[in-house]
Amino acid sequence: MDEISANVVVIGSGPSGQKAAIQAAKLNQKVMVIEKDFDPGGNCLYNGTIPSKTLREAIIDLTGFYERNFYGQNRYRREDISIKDLNNRLNQVIDEERSMVYRQFKKNGVQLVTGSARFESDKTLIVVDHEYRLKYQIRAEKFIIATGSKPRNPNNIPFDSEVILDSTRLLKIDRVPKTMLVLGGGIIGSEYASYFAALGTEVTIIDKRDHILPLLDNEIGVLLQTALTDIGLKFKGNKEPVDIKRVEDHAVVTFTDGTVLEADCLLYALGRQANVDGLRIENAGFFLNERGYIPVNALFQTLKPNIYAVGDVIGGPSLASTSMEQGRLAARHACGMETHHFPTFYPIGIYTIPEISSCGFTEEDLRQRGFHYEVGRAYYYEIARSHIEGSNVGMFKILFHAETLEILGVHVIGRGATEVIHIGQLATNFNAKLDYFVDQIFNYPTFAEGYRVAALNGLNKIKFIK
Repeated sequence: MDEISANVVVIGSGPSGQKAAIQAAKLNQKVMVIEKDFDPGGNCLYNGTIPSKTLREAIIDLTGFYERNFYGQNRYRREDISIKDLNNRLNQVIDEERSMVYRQFKKNGVQLVTGSARFESDKTLIVVDHEYRLKYQIRAEKFIIATGSKPRNPNNIPFDSEVILDSTRLLKIDRVPKTMLVLGGGIIGSEYASYFAALGTEVTIIDKRDHILPLLDNEIGVLLQTALTDIGLKFKGNKEPVDIKRVEDHAVVTFTDGTVLEADCLLYALGRQANVDGLRIENAGFFLNERGYIPVNALFQTLKPNIYAVGDVIGGPSLASTSMEQGRLAARHACGMETHHFPTFYPIGIYTIPEISSCGFTEEDLRQRGFHYEVGRAYYYEIARSHIEGSNVGMFKILFHAETLEILGVHVIGRGATEVIHIGQLATNFNAKLDYFVDQIFNYPTFAEGYRVAALNGLNKIKFIK
């Protein structure tokens, strides 16, 4: 066993770990990243964000999803698309992203150590290989835990690799199922459900709530559910499973109301949990909180000030984008540099088909707070770019103060939503008023000009009221 040391040791090489390591290296620290798998990148690269969004784009392209509006539903035969077709693109993207991580680590002098980390104290950890043989004892001044999360797998669910699946196992199936049940109408469940529905699978989402994605502005949620229904996806709300089993080659689910549903496969998407198995954080002097995540302060320090935790391992918002910034901020503080608290205003992207992105308040938030607000809307069918792209489903929705014209929330559903949201984000951050969008010239034809159409719609309502 070799004894080595570093200024900063980062455990995990997903988005938060990568950015933490590179930031510390930029500050002239000796940085070491420990990754239990043979290649860096974390769940984000191999089981999460990158493969799921690549799968989405592959399905949209191979099915000619948007071209159907021009050439009809039968121009592209969805039944001819195989898992191999999808994996070809998936593997290429993963290879390119993995190479980029290696390149960035090498360029910044970050040492990559392969193996599973385990704390011995708040200043020391050991690394073991896949056969649990000791490889290294590592001492460091600062540690940053960035081990992410994993799908919640209750012991009473008979997971396998063919029929009863979580989001990681789903990426490894060898066929396109004809029917699928999705337990959970959150982000992960809704995204994968829409992908397979677009691929031609008969998909049913089941959730204990009466609608999917309750975090959304209600109007946006209704539009999404309508769009998903149009591509054949079904939703059953107010239902809770009591028994899940595999019967031959089918998943069979019994619910509390006595009903039974079955399908070729089942995606169990009811939550995730911190990925800390084997890390022995108790040896370092801290524990998981009641929600099962590592508790941290505003600077991402655990109860031990020299040990930080960032990303999914600390709980929400559990986005790759926010995790990256958490990692960077934690590394700056760990290295004694000036930093700031994590921003409270940032966009959320949901990559369903159609995609959704938002920042700021929802209508429900504003009503609860008693704001005197108004709404400006622009529907995709009003925007020339939508007609060109074959994508008429969608809406820009701007919430603004009825007297001051202050922008309070921006919500976009439709093609390109996760790209154009940043215009609204920046305008809000720089305290632009609604009429700012009216006074600007947007490229034509673009989706982005929806901001101007929505702003005009909102201002016309104010004039009418006066």
